[in-house]
Amino acid sequence: MKENVAEEHLYLAFSHQYRDSIFPLHTSISLFLLSYCDCKLFKVFLVPTGEDVGDQCVTKNLAGDLEVHLISRCQLPVVVQSCSLPAVVVKDDKFCRAGLSVVLRHIIQKTFEADPSKKDVLELLGFKKTCLKACAEVSQWTRLCEISIPLAVERFLTASPEHCQAIPPDILLLERKLGEPVRVHNDDKIRRQKLQQQKAGAKASVPVLGEEATEGLKPEAHEHSPSSLELSVAFSKLLAQEASDANREAPNIRRTKTSDLPLLDHVFAEGLYFTVADLVLLPCIHQFLVSSKKQGKNLVNLPLISSWYRRVQEVPGVKKAAGKCNMELLQLPELVSASEEQLQDSASVPDELEEDHEDSHFIGGPRPTMTKLMENGIEAKFSPHPCPSWTLDWTSLPSAVSPGEGKMSRDRALRKQQQLNNLVAAVTKLAKPGDLIVDFCSGGGHVGIVLAYMMPSCQVVLIENKELSLIRAKDRSDELGLNNIWFIQANLDYFIGTFNIGVALHACGVATDMVIEHCLRARAAFVISPCCYGFIQNTVKFKYPRSHQFKEILSYKEHMILCRFADQTAVQLPPERRLIGKQCMGLVDLDRAWAAEEHNYSVEVISMEPESCSPKNNMFVGIPS
Repeated sequence: MKENVAEEHLYLAFSHQYRDSIFPLHTSISLFLLSYCDCKLFKVFLVPTGEDVGDQCVTKNLAGDLEVHLISRCQLPVVVQSCSLPAVVVKDDKFCRAGLSVVLRHIIQKTFEADPSKKDVLELLGFKKTCLKACAEVSQWTRLCEISIPLAVERFLTASPEHCQAIPPDILLLERKLGEPVRVHNDDKIRRQKLQQQKAGAKASVPVLGEEATEGLKPEAHEHSPSSLELSVAFSKLLAQEASDANREAPNIRRTKTSDLPLLDHVFAEGLYFTVADLVLLPCIHQFLVSSKKQGKNLVNLPLISSWYRRVQEVPGVKKAAGKCNMELLQLPELVSASEEQLQDSASVPDELEEDHEDSHFIGGPRPTMTKLMENGIEAKFSPHPCPSWTLDWTSLPSAVSPGEGKMSRDRALRKQQQLNNLVAAVTKLAKPGDLIVDFCSGGGHVGIVLAYMMPSCQVVLIENKELSLIRAKDRSDELGLNNIWFIQANLDYFIGTFNIGVALHACGVATDMVIEHCLRARAAFVISPCCYGFIQNTVKFKYPRSHQFKEILSYKEHMILCRFADQTAVQLPPERRLIGKQCMGLVDLDRAWAAEEHNYSVEVISMEPESCSPKNNMFVGIPS
């Protein structure tokens, strides 16, 4: 066990207690993970969401063997007050991590760093440590685990009896997900083993787990039950055993095409292996099942969730963690498969929860779409640059301010400086002393650090979901001794603070629209350079086209054609193709600008100077009217 680990403060929202959980469920999930990891590295604070919450309202055994403290929201560190909870901050520091997935992943990493023998804890992050790493706006799976399921269960528990008869659609979506084939790294080998097992007509033996651990591993009586091979692979990893590989593949098995191999079934939420996603879902599904049982609901339509719930209980450490948190896990009976008609009825998931299956392979070029817009009087238009020759005196600035401080080539560093000249010039014209400037999607802090250094009378907040990038930014800030800058590792939705100016350099795809939305909500001015137009697509929150004018003329597919060709601006492409790409960029951004103007903003789309500073050289400047 490593010593002298800096104390970190974990802030969790607290609205009320219900049965064996603290609400909101994000708090119960966080406490459950701490218990599972046996992690005592954090000083835990509960932050009441109401005025009338006192010490007597907190039952200590719901927090396991952790000591918890009550603190009001106004007592939170300034950087935490701008974030949705849960949030973690090093004591007296300006670096905050916010949002359920970010906080849980941090707890796991810190637990392993403090005690490297806990390799099973690190395994919770999954293959390449990517479990729940993608933000909820672009990953339907992260959104389901992090946001949709907890909210659906909370609504289910508080609904009046006449409104909680039906199973929540998000629970049905999880049931459907558990029935989908599993894709894992190196699954070809496992699928060949499964084929050999099927051909031999024999069942592989389940690993010896002891009486308690084998109780829930009997084969279930429905079609999606994982074969004992999947169970063997999953639990062998959990117990640090080698999965059985006694039988060599027969020649006919080795020659079988991958497309002809049997698919793998789910053992746990993300596939074969137990991850933090299971620990997120367990407290939620537990509360749903307890409430359903009390209401006498028949769970025959949720055979996969029921099997998963039983199986998760057999993972070493889960029952112990549940005991610490006073969670009385249910012993569910094995479910016989529902009739085909019942399953079809239960599987009705609303359209808004379905993934967007619209064809993303668009045939044809952008000219018909551009012509259609032109016939309606719409063409790409760019406002004149307000200060095309303005530049920072980079030679007089400390090296830690310059983007060349990183591992960039000299040419790339020069182009980055030119990009920063454009954004800093625009922000300088907008900013007043005392303004709070937020650098969204800040990466390594190129924009935010320059602004904090050049504008000491303003406060600057950097928001980025990639931890290593933000750590590099903080190191540069510390080297400069900046005291007007804060750092938040979070997805954009978890930032809820007010601010005066929003900035983003090359916000990727939908992230540009997320930043604009944040600025509109705060009535803040914005200076944004978009990027990765080809990644734009309809999401739960954003539908394209954005503006009323474009919606009247273009379909979603036609708008997506513009987005795909807006990425055709690389310097190695022929000049004519780059010109079309630039026009498509201008049209996509004109749609965004007009959408913002519908919210009483004045928005200009400008080309950066020189245009060679980046193939993605558009820049919005938006000012609330």
